[in-house]
Amino acid sequence: MHRSRLVGVLFDTPAGQVGTEVDFWSRALGTQTYSPPDEEQFTVLIGAVPDFFTVVQAIDEGAPRYHVDIETDDLEAEVARLTALGAELVTRWKDAFTMRSPGGHLLCVVPIHSDPETFAKAARTWP
Repeated sequence: MHRSRLVGVLFDTPAGQVGTEVDFWSRALGTQTYSPPDEEQFTVLIGAVPDFFTVVQAIDEGAPRYHVDIETDDLEAEVARLTALGAELVTRWKDAFTMRSPGGHLLCVVPIHSDPETFAKAARTWP
């Protein structure tokens, strides 16, 4: 048994356009920003949606896009569950698994990033 929940939306943006994109979204949503140490490709838009991460992420290649993150207390079990539903593993980065849904959309399965109370309140339990 494990738990998971949709935790965020990420604006995947070509690296050369990140500054403009961060400025746009932070001003559009009225937020402050924060870049985690050792993960400078991420800029969190603090509090854009309560209990939900909104992030601009620098990408090396490809067109701008959106993707969602699913946080879980058991990475392997959640990847297996989503694979059984038709998702395909694309790559792994640190503790995150990038997957592609049957329709071609990217999603990432990540360790718990929200505070424990929020996760416990919002996560679904899977057998």
